Amino acid sequence: MDFRPFARFFRLEPTALVPKECIQDRQSLEPECFAEATVRLPWQGRLPRRGWYMLEFAAEYAGSRATLTLHVDCGSGADPALSVSLPLKWGRVAKRVCYFPEPVRELVLEVSIAPDGQSAPESGLPEISHCCLAWLAPHFARGRICQRLANMHHRYRGLEHREVVRALRQEAAGRGRTWHGQGLSRYAETFHKRCPDAGYQMWLAQVEAETLPCAGEVADYLAEQKSPPQFLFHLHLPAIQELDLGALHSLRQQSYPNWRLAVTIGVDVPPALVAELERISADDERITLLPDDARLGDLLEEERGDFVAALPYNDHLAQHALYYIARAVGAQPDALLVYTDSDSLNRAGEREAPLFKPGWNPDLLLAYNYIGSACLFRRPLLDGFRSLRLDSWSESGYRLLLEARARLGQEDVAHVPRVLYHQKPLLETALAACQGAEREALAGYLSRVMPGTQLEDGQLFPGSAAVMRCRFPIPEPAPLVSLLVPTRDGIEYLRRCVGSILSLTDYPNFEVLVLDNQSSCRETLAYLQQVETDARVRVLRWDYPFNYSAINNFGARHARGELLGLINNDIEVISPGWLREMVSHACRPEIGCVGAKLYYDNDTVQHGGVILGIGGTAGHSHKYARREEPGYMGRLQVVQNLSAVTGACLVLRKSVFEEVGGLNERDLPVAYNDVDLCLKVREAGYRNLWTPYAELYHHESLSRGADDTFRKRRRAQREAEYMRKRWGQALDTDPAYNPNLTLVHEDFSLK
Repeated sequence: MDFRPFARFFRLEPTALVPKECIQDRQSLEPECFAEATVRLPWQGRLPRRGWYMLEFAAEYAGSRATLTLHVDCGSGADPALSVSLPLKWGRVAKRVCYFPEPVRELVLEVSIAPDGQSAPESGLPEISHCCLAWLAPHFARGRICQRLANMHHRYRGLEHREVVRALRQEAAGRGRTWHGQGLSRYAETFHKRCPDAGYQMWLAQVEAETLPCAGEVADYLAEQKSPPQFLFHLHLPAIQELDLGALHSLRQQSYPNWRLAVTIGVDVPPALVAELERISADDERITLLPDDARLGDLLEEERGDFVAALPYNDHLAQHALYYIARAVGAQPDALLVYTDSDSLNRAGEREAPLFKPGWNPDLLLAYNYIGSACLFRRPLLDGFRSLRLDSWSESGYRLLLEARARLGQEDVAHVPRVLYHQKPLLETALAACQGAEREALAGYLSRVMPGTQLEDGQLFPGSAAVMRCRFPIPEPAPLVSLLVPTRDGIEYLRRCVGSILSLTDYPNFEVLVLDNQSSCRETLAYLQQVETDARVRVLRWDYPFNYSAINNFGARHARGELLGLINNDIEVISPGWLREMVSHACRPEIGCVGAKLYYDNDTVQHGGVILGIGGTAGHSHKYARREEPGYMGRLQVVQNLSAVTGACLVLRKSVFEEVGGLNERDLPVAYNDVDLCLKVREAGYRNLWTPYAELYHHESLSRGADDTFRKRRRAQREAEYMRKRWGQALDTDPAYNPNLTLVHEDFSLK
């Protein structure tokens, strides 16, 4: 939004760009141990007076995470209550409204940078490219605050400005403060970011601790159940030389009592450990000792036992794990598979490295075992594995998940979004063995279930098991793909878009339909006439006001291909295999929309898929991440199912497009029509998919421009309101995301 009519700009320039000596303890740190650099710079020149201001800041830096903090002194020293924190976006201008109650005597700028681990520390020095404060008219500043709260804060999402103000007044009355003071406090919450690594301990203390059940809550739940409680969980634990009895003790300390445990005794188990296990078994009738050649069928023969699971010998369950799992199954009684979030225990026994997992994601499961060991199978899923030796079950977990994959839909899987499982990292040799076993399991699965699919090694990310890429075959002959490219003038971008498609794409059978929406530039018109001489190109005229949905629906009606590709005219092809990759997935009968990995000009991520609910409606996954970053849980490097992908580069079968009625011309002429299309496709029973192996540049929104007028902003608001009305709670419960992750930022930080 252009706020210049409501602002007076003045720049507060720092004394200099960041010198090396400003980096604390810079020279004493080696690259591999360098964790964070902090830069503090005083301001010179005119300081702000009392009032509202917009802080703007941009810097170039090599770290993957950076934060700006503005320390404010109004005469009594730096006041923490007035300090302003602003997460930075690599190569982008970050903005935040701030308020100074008194004239400012001193400002200190502090930039903290966490390197990405791939660049030398010297390259992490920031270069400040933009830095200023702009005075704002009070009514405009408050409007900006209300707009951000309505877009991003869970308490006010979707409210009108007057409704936000009313809610803030009510809250402020109970706290004895002004409503705009309360608004500033809530506004500040939308800038908080808890990194899943660095911020996890704070999250545990502030979020998880507040949601743990009290003893009375568990007792009340058990009292409501039949006696014994409704669900019985049967677990297996292998006893080996290195058995960690902490795993066994964590099970005996469960607040939910209805479980059984079978412990298989290996031949190499020391006598002292066997004696201890026999003592524990005699003390607790729920624990049974079995020989090491016991089979899974021995557990399944039990008449009781709703769910069965293997508990690796060195992993621990949270105290309320089975309680939460029982409640989840009670809410989803037809579930066949249940899994939870997890984290790791370091050598000191401290929790770290949380894995906040998505819901059921069949294509992500083909990339790596994202579910892990924290899962329970309903007994019928395991009938085909009765001969499996129990002592090899934990090694066969991925195989069991893959075999169950074809039988499971979203409604058959219950994901408990709580960290209920604590695992100890595998030793390097054990991790390598696990990677080999999982690759072998996937290779066998593909040969039986998906013949013709080629398996390749993917890029490993820290702590991962096997990461793999499945190359799906393309039908013979290769189906025709119709690429729809709406345009209005913008010759410099259109030429690059169409030219890169024609010259770089290695897919053998496609046509380009340039959908001209009232271009008037002579150079553009001459180019359209010239490019149409290529047999692969057709130019179609759409002589009506801009309506992205209508233009593409018009193009789809004239398309000859079995598949459609929605392509913005500001897209640039950079990888020859992009269309081959997208078509290979779009031809799969269970797949609907297929999206690509898109970059800005500076090689940061513009689109890693769409996450519902971010910013109130939808946002792009991992936006502004560096091109080489793996992303959270490696999700920037693997094929996966997502609820939606951007229409800037989207491929799907024409029959699916027509089945759901195409794009919504009436309600969504400009924005969110691609998200709406994807949700309609998902509603029709297809899975949408994003692949990192189709890479392109996207020079975002160059054709229609920004929403910088009242008319455009009102239209954007109407479209957002329609999405909220049409899709409701689906926008806040994205199964491809995790409810513990933020809906404010696009970087998978914690709530």
